Amino acid sequence: MSNKIHFDYIIIGNGLAGLQLALALSKDAFFKDKQIALIDKVSKKTNDKTWCFWEKGKGQWDSLVCKEWGNAHFHSSKKHLVLKLFPYTYKMVRAIDFYHEAKSILSKNKSIHFIIDNVISVEKLDVVKVSTPTITYEASHVFDSRIDNDFSNDNPKYTKIIQHFKGWIIDTEMNIFDPDTFTMMDYRLKDGKQTTFTYVLPLSKNKALVEFTYFTANTVASKVYDSYLRQYVSDILNIDNYEITEIEKGNIPMTSFPFEKYSSEQVTKIGTAGGWVKGSTGYSFKHTEKKTSKIIDNLKYKKKPSNGLTNNRFKFYDKVFLKVLHDENSKGEWIFEQFYTKNSIETMFRFLDEESNLWEELKIMYSLFSYAFIKAFFKTL
Repeated sequence: MSNKIHFDYIIIGNGLAGLQLALALSKDAFFKDKQIALIDKVSKKTNDKTWCFWEKGKGQWDSLVCKEWGNAHFHSSKKHLVLKLFPYTYKMVRAIDFYHEAKSILSKNKSIHFIIDNVISVEKLDVVKVSTPTITYEASHVFDSRIDNDFSNDNPKYTKIIQHFKGWIIDTEMNIFDPDTFTMMDYRLKDGKQTTFTYVLPLSKNKALVEFTYFTANTVASKVYDSYLRQYVSDILNIDNYEITEIEKGNIPMTSFPFEKYSSEQVTKIGTAGGWVKGSTGYSFKHTEKKTSKIIDNLKYKKKPSNGLTNNRFKFYDKVFLKVLHDENSKGEWIFEQFYTKNSIETMFRFLDEESNLWEELKIMYSLFSYAFIKAFFKTL
C-alpha cells in the first residue's frame, strides 16, 4: 500500500456485503482510477457461515456453488409437500470459498488495499475520517457494515425476531439422503409452541447439513440445539450411526428496525447494518448482489449511493409478518404451511425476491388471511 492515507472509497468490513461491493467496483472500468480500502479487524480464514439462495439458470457465483438442488420438501405436523423448484434451483456457497475467491481477484488490483485494523470511529467532515487505534484514514465516501448502537436499544416501535440456529454436517455409514432434494422446513419436531423447524441440505447420499432453527425473540443454550439435532437425526431421519464432521452456529436479525435511515450523503450502511437482510426470511446473498449493483449505478450517475436501496412496499409486508411472528409466535408453522400450500414456487420466490407485482402480492396476502394478520396490519399502520 502507498503512504497515502486518503482513499476515494473505504469499505468497513470484509464480509459478504463489503467483498461483493469491492468486486463490483473493481470490475467496472468507471472506477479504475479510484483508490479503495477494505478495513477489517480480522482476516477471513475460516468457514464461518454458509449462504443459500434460489436463482433461475446460471448466475455470477456458479463457480463457487458447492451444491444445488432442484426439489424441496416441506413438512408441517399435518402435511408433506414436495416442491418442484423449476425454473429455479437452490444453491449453496460456503463462506470460505467466497472469501478466498474475492480476495484472490481483488489482490490483483493495485487500486484495492486490504487493511487489518479495528475501526473505532467514523467522523463526517468535509471528507470522512475513519479512525483506528493507530491511524486516521480519509475518504470521499465510506461504506460501513457496522451495525449502529441504536439497534441494541429496546425501542417498542420496532419488531425484533432472531433467526438463530445450530447445524451439524454429518457423515453416515449408509446412503440415506437424496442429493437432489433438500428440506426447506420440517416442523415435525418443535420446541414447544415456538416457531422452530429443521433444515436439511444433503451434500451427497451419505452427507448432509442438518440445522435446527428458531424464529424467536430470544436465543437458547448450545446444548438445546444439540438435543433437538440428536432427536431429529435419530427419530425423523432414522439414523443411528453417524459422525459430526463440522458444526456451524449463527443468529440473524429479522427486524423492522430502520437501518436505511443511518445512511447519509457521505456514509452508506451496507449488509445487515444497511437492512440488506430480508426481514421476513433472513436471506441476504442475492439481496446483497442486487443492492451492490444499485450502488454502482448510483455512483456512476452521481446519486446518493443509498438511493433506492429500500423498497417501502416490501418493507411494510415484512413488518406485518414480523409483527404476527412476534406477538403470536406459535403461528409460524401455520403461516409457512399456508405460504407453501397455496402459492406456486414462482410466485413465492418472486415475492421473496421483491420482484412480484401487486396482483401476485394480493394472492400471497389472501393465502395468509387471518385474524392475526388483520391485527398485525393495523398495529403496523
